[in-house]
Amino acid sequence: MQPSLRQDPPPGLRILVADTLPQQALDQLEQRGHDCVVDASLGKSDLIGSIPGFDVLVVRSTKVTEQALEAADRLALVIRAGAGTNTIDTAAAAARGVLVANVPGRNSAAVAELTMGLLLAVDRRIADNVADLRAGAWRKKTYGKATGLLGSTMAIIGLGSIGFEVAARAAAFGIAVQALDKPRGSTATTRIAELGIALVPSLEQLVRSSDIVSLHAPSTSHTHDLVDREFLGWMRHGAILLNTSRGDLVDETALLESLEAGAVRAGLDVYRDEPAGGNGAWESPLARHPGVVGTHHIGASTVQAQVATAAGVVEIVDAFTQGAVRNCVNLEPSRLGAVTLTVRHLDRPGVLARLLDLLRTAGLNVENMENRVFRGGQAAVASMDVAGAVPPSLVEEMAAIPEVLGVSATPLAGRS
Repeated sequence: MQPSLRQDPPPGLRILVADTLPQQALDQLEQRGHDCVVDASLGKSDLIGSIPGFDVLVVRSTKVTEQALEAADRLALVIRAGAGTNTIDTAAAAARGVLVANVPGRNSAAVAELTMGLLLAVDRRIADNVADLRAGAWRKKTYGKATGLLGSTMAIIGLGSIGFEVAARAAAFGIAVQALDKPRGSTATTRIAELGIALVPSLEQLVRSSDIVSLHAPSTSHTHDLVDREFLGWMRHGAILLNTSRGDLVDETALLESLEAGAVRAGLDVYRDEPAGGNGAWESPLARHPGVVGTHHIGASTVQAQVATAAGVVEIVDAFTQGAVRNCVNLEPSRLGAVTLTVRHLDRPGVLARLLDLLRTAGLNVENMENRVFRGGQAAVASMDVAGAVPPSLVEEMAAIPEVLGVSATPLAGRS
């Protein structure tokens, strides 16, 4: 009997899912040969003892600390099953060569829907209406005094995928939408024109000229405490603040002062000190304030959004197994180095090793490298961005390698 030539498929990845993920996505990952372990009870401290032995970590709200990354012995990829990565120590991951990826845009419609729901609830005092009816009180005279949204103006701070979804829904309500005027790509510029979004030159002017301010910015050092006393002082009397993005965008003490003064109203889905788990006791003066309509950080928590986000997780894992990085947030966004070396060479074993050895001897580090094979498989071209000046003698040494067909050194744009 002839021996079988069939080879078993390479072993898959070990994936730790430290939150919940739809079963459909787990099935797809396991069908691809990956070993998935799901433990939604893991907190940031538990993760330290659980992460060894895994190649990939998938999280939603679970915090990934430097200590957890230190405990990982083979971790290569952390996936945030959502857009924001503020719960992950991306700098510590970068220092350890661990990729951090996210799944942006898949939950945009869900967050936009909740944003509009909060706006309606604040304007029409829906929560108070419901509470009184359930308590057996009929108060039509009290609640029949809403301002209404038609003809009002909404400022969207953070005009990304969620911001655009909110803008589209607000426009359908007859709300004029405006945003901060700043440099944007062609796709965003086209979308702004399609939705008729007005652009305002300064944040102060944007806030002062709006009846509704909706926050959709990421959590960064620049957006921390964005909504402070000065910002709240710019808001029109009785204006509505909506926050379905991140709790630390708002100075909650300052917001409480404005609420107490009756200066503003608020619809909030996120808070600075919100509990990490799904259930538990929690006391928040802000969430309890009668001028606030609050929800439990559920902006992305629809079945539609979770299925779409989980599909994005699978796509990232698929790309990773094929040597590609999708939606990575902790790689340098642009090419590094001072000079690009382009080396055409015969596609033979050891050629790249000899080139890299010459660079090592010259004390030049390769910041970025790609090697592509020509059709037919006889020759290839390597492109290497290196840090530092490349002397002509090095180019000559590389060109002298028998398998090398040609070498050129070109200053990297903007770094010559």
